[in-house]
Amino acid sequence: MKLREPMKFSDKTFNILKNFSTINQSLLFRKGNVIRTMSVMKNILAEAVIDEELPKEFGIYELNQFLNGMILHGDRDAELDFSNDSYVVIKDVNGNKTKYYYSNPSVIVSPPDKAMELPSQDICFCLDSTELQRLQKAASVYSVPDLCAVGDGSRIKLIATDKENKTSNEYSIDVGETDKVFSMNYKVENIKIIPGKYDVVISKKGISKFTNSSLNIVYYIALEPDSSFEE
Repeated sequence: MKLREPMKFSDKTFNILKNFSTINQSLLFRKGNVIRTMSVMKNILAEAVIDEELPKEFGIYELNQFLNGMILHGDRDAELDFSNDSYVVIKDVNGNKTKYYYSNPSVIVSPPDKAMELPSQDICFCLDSTELQRLQKAASVYSVPDLCAVGDGSRIKLIATDKENKTSNEYSIDVGETDKVFSMNYKVENIKIIPGKYDVVISKKGISKFTNSSLNIVYYIALEPDSSFEE
């Protein structure tokens, strides 16, 4: 019996999935309208609410390949038929079809079913899209691997730098006030978030939460072990 009529992914969903493919090449889709992914190193977790209601659970081992396959059929015009238990059929208005087989869920690194929560909320600031893009561009221009949220008891700065090099070039922006002293450190390569404005909350326990202000998407990103927070 057919599960439902073929569906299409919206532009928003397609872009979220492209972003998720940079976090983990594989994705276990769950039935419903929530998609979640986790990096193989388990230091990045992302969750998004999408426009579509997925009719079943299925695994895709090469997510970027799957999305590129949709582009072959007209990208956003591609229809997905989930009526078969072993594969999804991607088809277009001209009748062209791709039979794309599901992956065994056991080979996909997926987030735990339990919802993620921060153990504490110790540092909060807003980061707009322009600031984020400038930080990432600066890290590329100066070939530096680290992004540090630094508080001096007065202001919070985000600094693109190389912590291991005392003479490293740096790029910094001011993102708010604080009465705390800390250095909460990330690897730039772990900031794999979709462009946009974010509310950022950091726990001194080593984890942070980035909440997109316009999309229903959240990222949990681990801090580096050398992060420090003065009580």
